[in-house]
Amino acid sequence: MPEPTLLQAGIVDVRFGARVKVVQPANLYGCEIGDDCFIGPFVEIQRGVVVGARCKVQSHAFLCELVTIGEDCFVGHGVMFINDLFATGGPARGDKALWKATSIGSRVSIGSNATILPVRVCDDVVIGAGAVVTRDISVPGIYAGNPARLLRPLKGA
Repeated sequence: MPEPTLLQAGIVDVRFGARVKVVQPANLYGCEIGDDCFIGPFVEIQRGVVVGARCKVQSHAFLCELVTIGEDCFVGHGVMFINDLFATGGPARGDKALWKATSIGSRVSIGSNATILPVRVCDDVVIGAGAVVTRDISVPGIYAGNPARLLRPLKGA
């Protein structure tokens, strides 16, 4: 019986800011993590991702290539970022020209198990647990549902 090829998860080629905490096991490679961030266990952050200062990324989150997150953000348990919209009817299969970027502003909180497609999210947004963000969010507020919709503005924003 053939043996599988075993690949190691780990932390490789990461630019860490000061006072960052990472709970292992975690799979971080080729990314940048700002000052005072917390990265929970079983998180994958891929090449080229930038996470701003004072962010918290909870367990089992997946931040794929082409994701940028501002400062003072919260990414809940099991949040999934998507960069491939299956534009050809299936996966891009390594054709990164088909991938799209995601930009998350500052002071954004993303609830557990939300899915974030390639979008731009402005500052001062709360995205509810389980929401599916399919379109840009340009107005601060609280968003929830599938697809995510504005429920109400944030007080003071």
